[in-house]
Amino acid sequence: MFDDADDIHPLFYGSPKSTEFKKLRKRIVQNTREAVEQYGMIERREDGSLPKWLVCLSGGKDSYTLLAVLHELKWRGLLPVDILACNLDQGQPGFPATVLPEFLEKMGVPHRIEYQDTYSIVMDKVPQGRTYCALCSRLRRGNLYRIAREEGCSAVVLGHHRDDILETFFMNLFHGGRLATMPPKLVNEEGDLFVYRPLAHVSEVDCEKFARAMNYPIIPCDLCGSQDGLQRQQVKQILDGWEKNSPGRRQVMFKALTNVRPSHMMDSKLFDFAGLMRDMTARAPDADDGIPDLR
Repeated sequence: MFDDADDIHPLFYGSPKSTEFKKLRKRIVQNTREAVEQYGMIERREDGSLPKWLVCLSGGKDSYTLLAVLHELKWRGLLPVDILACNLDQGQPGFPATVLPEFLEKMGVPHRIEYQDTYSIVMDKVPQGRTYCALCSRLRRGNLYRIAREEGCSAVVLGHHRDDILETFFMNLFHGGRLATMPPKLVNEEGDLFVYRPLAHVSEVDCEKFARAMNYPIIPCDLCGSQDGLQRQQVKQILDGWEKNSPGRRQVMFKALTNVRPSHMMDSKLFDFAGLMRDMTARAPDADDGIPDLR
């Protein structure tokens, strides 16, 4: 599947020929295809037209991996969608604004580069010492929804991977008092756009190995990455420790998120615990059921 040099997308030109990389690439493609199919991300339209996805590209390892694997699936006829890559330049000082446009032009990827100075808003509104992530992501999300509507896209596609989903689960558990995480598929509050996370089954380690092996021009996020003591970083360290002591623990925990038993939890909104008494009463033998008492 991955050996022919003349049947690959330009995003894979110059890829390593090693067996290790071929296995890595195949695993990422298979994991992504599995998530796309499992969570019903491909829309089937009656008129036969293709849905259009706005694939969000930050310049980090995860979004490069997302862009490449989606084009791989489309190239092979396994993803019948039109793809529009989008980078939202949020006005961070020192952001290398020419890197992504030049890369996307070189790769022949249809794209839109949008400039919105949300950085100044975040710095103005967030008190000193507080984390920027919540407001930054809210502003970014609002702009991406707007762009998706302007471009006629049916979905906003994000590069969150398996480890992001696990970390979000534990952040909600430790700090939010709820069992929740990033779903692979959801509908926005306005009800007019899907939000997809096709890398839901892909590990962060695989994304990093892939992007670096392909030598993609990775751009770090200096806004969030410059803050110490973030809750997500603390959770990541905990998960790293568990994984080190028990290799494979992350995958086991991720599997648990797909194997929920509401009757074995404690949320009465998800399971009718009170109804168990009614069910038992309904199943109890009726004293006047017409069966003679043989005692």
